[in-house]
Amino acid sequence: MAISHQGTCLCGTVSVTVTTKSNHVGVCHCLMCRKWGGGPMFAVDFAEDVDFKGAEHIATFSSSDWAERGFCRQCGTHLFYRLKQNGHYALPVGLLDSTDAWKITEQIFIEQKPAYYSLAEKTKQLTGKEAFAQYDQQ
Repeated sequence: MAISHQGTCLCGTVSVTVTTKSNHVGVCHCLMCRKWGGGPMFAVDFAEDVDFKGAEHIATFSSSDWAERGFCRQCGTHLFYRLKQNGHYALPVGLLDSTDAWKITEQIFIEQKPAYYSLAEKTKQLTGKEAFAQYDQQ
């Protein structure tokens, strides 16, 4: 069942509407995500149906050869992680207004997770190499 979700950046300059087919949240423990957000990224994946309003206020940073990160130019809110090759988006789940239906189902870059935190949820756990293999990115 497809569900539509809306969200905005902190200042409201950028809004997003997305459609999901599940309530799954993935957690990325990679060094870049932790530097970017001060902790792991709790993300929802979207391969399509991502509609940004106020896109002229979105800046992107090419964080690797294969991906870029988007943020609001006005307030700095993290908006997305996007694969360059196929346009696959991962949005921080906290960006979206709906909060109760989400469930953490997967953790990636588990080999980079520092010892000072752990999650109580029992999830699928993938290394970075295994995660890249899912998206045919190397």
